[in-house]
Amino acid sequence: MTKARINGIDIHFQTYGEGDAIVFAHGAGGNLLSWWQQIPYFSQRYRCVTFDHRGFGHSADELEGPGSDSFVDDLTGLLDHLGVDRAHLVAQSMGGRTMLGFAAAHPQRTRSLVMADTVGGMAVEEVSGLHRKWRESHQSSEQVGSRALSPGFRKKNQELANLYLQISSTNPPRPPASDQSTGQSPGPDAERLGCITAPVLFIVGEEDVMTPPEVVEAGAKYVPGARVTRVPEAGHSVYFEKPEIFNFVVSSFIEEAGV
Repeated sequence: MTKARINGIDIHFQTYGEGDAIVFAHGAGGNLLSWWQQIPYFSQRYRCVTFDHRGFGHSADELEGPGSDSFVDDLTGLLDHLGVDRAHLVAQSMGGRTMLGFAAAHPQRTRSLVMADTVGGMAVEEVSGLHRKWRESHQSSEQVGSRALSPGFRKKNQELANLYLQISSTNPPRPPASDQSTGQSPGPDAERLGCITAPVLFIVGEEDVMTPPEVVEAGAKYVPGARVTRVPEAGHSVYFEKPEIFNFVVSSFIEEAGV
């Protein structure tokens, strides 16, 4: 198990392949295992870095630690540890907070940014207000892990849907969802989003009931030059439900970016 001592904790990470670096940041329902359908594809041409956010997988947070407020600093420390000066960033859901924050804080170190099923907690009232209204009008008793996958995928791919939940179950216990945002610092505001200079692509499943397309499209307007790709018949986990489409779209975007 490969770990690096960063900001007072041991960050668990793995690397694969050689070339320009691509860093993958998982969502709240996963950990570095989440990217098992991406690593074999991208490691043929790139140096792939996966890691467990603090409090997930094998990256234990400190007691009363900073949690997600330290995600950007943790990523910065990890890249320094690995000797990665610039990287392509790929984020899923919660990982968008990490990658969007990093791209805004370190534009010179960001080659490109892919935001999948996320707006990265951006502190823009139009976006956060729209997202809040959506959640209030689409409350559900289903567990988050199930809602992250589209109904059609769960019905047709029961074994994979179960694997998704199994990956999530390897994480340490966490507070209830209602408590996770308590004291959480906001993401970049409109001014800081304007500092992002790298090419940016937002990807969203058309059946995403957690961060729906209209919220993602509203957020994308605040990121200079950002594009949005909507994926049919996919929910909140395009990377998991439609890996072939996800991998092709991301690789094509990175190649087109040419950075």
